[in-house]
Amino acid sequence: MAVATAAAILAALGGALWLAARRFAGSGVQRQRGGDPGLMHGKTVLITGANSGLGRATAAELVRLGARVIMGCRDRARAEEAAGQLRRELRQAAECGPEPGVGGAGELIVRELDLSVRAFCQEMLQEEPRLDVLINNAGIFQCPYMKTEDGFEMQFGVNHLGHFLLTNLLLGLLKSSAPSRIVVVSSKLYKYGDINFDDLNSEQSYNKSFCYSRSKLANILFTRELARRLEGTNVTVNVLHPGIVRTNLGRHIHIPLLVRPLFNLVSWAFFKTPVEGAQTSIYLASSPEVEGVSGRYFGDCKEEELLPKALDESVARKLWDISEVMVGLLK
Repeated sequence: MAVATAAAILAALGGALWLAARRFAGSGVQRQRGGDPGLMHGKTVLITGANSGLGRATAAELVRLGARVIMGCRDRARAEEAAGQLRRELRQAAECGPEPGVGGAGELIVRELDLSVRAFCQEMLQEEPRLDVLINNAGIFQCPYMKTEDGFEMQFGVNHLGHFLLTNLLLGLLKSSAPSRIVVVSSKLYKYGDINFDDLNSEQSYNKSFCYSRSKLANILFTRELARRLEGTNVTVNVLHPGIVRTNLGRHIHIPLLVRPLFNLVSWAFFKTPVEGAQTSIYLASSPEVEGVSGRYFGDCKEEELLPKALDESVARKLWDISEVMVGLLK
């Protein structure tokens, strides 16, 4: 039994190392798709949830490309710490590069985006003359049943309704800054979600996995309906899945102590790093290849097909109408 167990562990380790080698060998090509320094010079980008994980990696690359990046984060102290680290990393990279200072990195700004989306947007509209890219990145994953301050189920409230309200309140600024872009971060797990209009707030029943998937399906339906409404405005909106990424998004998932070493090995071998996972967000925010493209779903910097339930225009319109009432845009 001991020999068989040891052999299984060694086989798993060998397979993991082989897969990791393959993934890291191809990561450089994917990393280069973001563009050259200066590509985003003069553009202002707002990223929600930018102090860690995908948001942090996206912010770092867009600043490298010359953008003025606003980090919209709930915890200002953590955001300031992350911004300080990013500034140091960018300075070191510039000093160690083959041509120090070429292109010129952009700027990092921290703004507190707590549960008061309206106050945040009011401040943005008062202080920012333009907004070229909005990246709806912040999210929460499979948390226990909780509610936002407005009384919404946490995953649906944060992942969908918060970004729905934020985007609508900033649409005027995005339109006046056109051509501009909106990028929405969803997940492949949308496939397991369903829009139950009779229990959107999970008052009758709650399944944390299903509710996460539902919020990610809502992201896609929102993107497609918004794209329809933005036709002719020169503002585009696209949605993406980043793949499975090693971030703190899974902090609410309990991994048994004895299983953690194997889980860490598997995640190291199979999961993307935040930098790898951020590449599609960066691509949609900056690449000339997607200029004018709107209402599409992307993964690994390529357009992908959606399941029929994510293409249902009547559901998308109904979800939009109900979301407007829920967040108070319509009485």
